[in-house]
Amino acid sequence: MTRQEIISEIKEKTADFDPSNYNGFLAIQVTLSDLNEPFYVEIKDGKLSVEPYEYTDRQANLIISTKDFKKMINGKLNSVLAFTTGKLKIEGSIEKAKELSELFKSSQ
Repeated sequence: MTRQEIISEIKEKTADFDPSNYNGFLAIQVTLSDLNEPFYVEIKDGKLSVEPYEYTDRQANLIISTKDFKKMINGKLNSVLAFTTGKLKIEGSIEKAKELSELFKSSQ
């Protein structure tokens, strides 16, 4: 699976998500470790963006394999379990990473 396919899947899963209900700012980079290709998820000014770029002013960077990230966004891998077992590494704010996890849960 490519980075672009992952991004397309995220956009599809979050199509019904209303970011205007999100209070605050969220800037998370996801680095797919097996592809070494980052993308970011941002909620800013009531808009959700998922783009295939590095985000230098990110609040957190999630480092995870494509396979495990796909499981996580499909509800087949709990993010806390992924973190505690070393499948998911978080650089930066764990709280912001948790907010992203909640976003995926609410979009399922």
